[in-house]
Amino acid sequence: MRICFVSRRFFPAISGMSIYALNLLRELVRAGHDVTMVSQYYGDPARRAVYGGGPPPPVRGVKVIGLEALGEQDGGDFERDVDSMVFTIMREHERQPFDILHAQYGYPTGWATLVAAKRLRLPCLVSIQGGDGHWVGSCCETHKEAMCRVLENAGALLIGGRSFAEEVRDRLGTPVERFTIVPGAVDTNRFTPGEGTDGPVRLLYHGRVDRRKGVLDFLEALPDVPGAWHATVSGIGPDVAAAHALAEALNLHERVTFTGYAEYENVPDLYRRHDVFVSPTYAEGFSNTILEAMASGHAVLSCRSVGVVDCLRDGENGLLTDPGDVPALAVALTRLVQDAPLRERLAAAALEECRRVYSWTAVGRQIMGVYEELHGRPPALGFSEELPITPCRFRAEPHLL
Repeated sequence: MRICFVSRRFFPAISGMSIYALNLLRELVRAGHDVTMVSQYYGDPARRAVYGGGPPPPVRGVKVIGLEALGEQDGGDFERDVDSMVFTIMREHERQPFDILHAQYGYPTGWATLVAAKRLRLPCLVSIQGGDGHWVGSCCETHKEAMCRVLENAGALLIGGRSFAEEVRDRLGTPVERFTIVPGAVDTNRFTPGEGTDGPVRLLYHGRVDRRKGVLDFLEALPDVPGAWHATVSGIGPDVAAAHALAEALNLHERVTFTGYAEYENVPDLYRRHDVFVSPTYAEGFSNTILEAMASGHAVLSCRSVGVVDCLRDGENGLLTDPGDVPALAVALTRLVQDAPLRERLAAAALEECRRVYSWTAVGRQIMGVYEELHGRPPALGFSEELPITPCRFRAEPHLL
């Protein structure tokens, strides 16, 4: 089958979506599909400093096409980039026809793919991920209309868990039954447990350095955690400067190490050098970093938030606090630092479940099953391609969309 996969963020961008896309592409190639990926990227140095950026690298067996998000970088002109994506998909189809279009993220990539599918009379599916489901559509009428049309007209909608589907339903009215739940996955051959040590408990935050991911809450909790521990904050993002300033203000500079951007090939070793993974996130689609930590034999501390409660259960395979509850976070961290048997029990349960449930082989097979169901099915044609153009807070900071 000829597949066009359209990605909102791919390496070298720092995002769980990059990891998801890379692993899916590998599974599709392994299964014998002919795959083209069209991926947006940031060339603007200021935006690259937030998420990483630059043209996407080669992927073995995949035709990779990078499209610089020139419109986003020029005043948040998403419409200009949508036009560029539609043009590119149609041009590649003319060279060699696709059988199916698959977009990652509902807007702008999902909207662009839906428009291209209509014009080319091809089936399409859209993966709803991350902030795409949490806030896009609550920001302005333009993006609400685009998201609603994608949710109503895509041939299939993939989403990571029921809690996330319920949030999208509550915000935009899409019935939960409209979604096909496809959980996140992790390569359990690459992410494996490391050797323990007799020294301080090694705490790790890895991912986008963003207050919405709870990194500032993590730092605020640390002064109230007694015992022998050292913390690492790995990654880049919009709140790197705020995180450094907070660590300095809390006099944590000798006990917290900031390691900056982590190449994906080096991430498994990063996990293996730690004992506890801390992700006090306010919301997820489905957390790739939590799955990586589970596969790496970590005890995981996170929050009772959308996208997390689908894979973690408090006291069973992790510890959960309420988002933003810094005192509770400090108490949970203290338990994990001081109670080695608890760490070992939670880590063992998480590792077993991860290996059994969240393999890319199973998840890739499920997604390819959706392709087979859609193959040859006519797309929706009745929606308008015109959108109202209204002010939006993300036009000023489009990288946060």
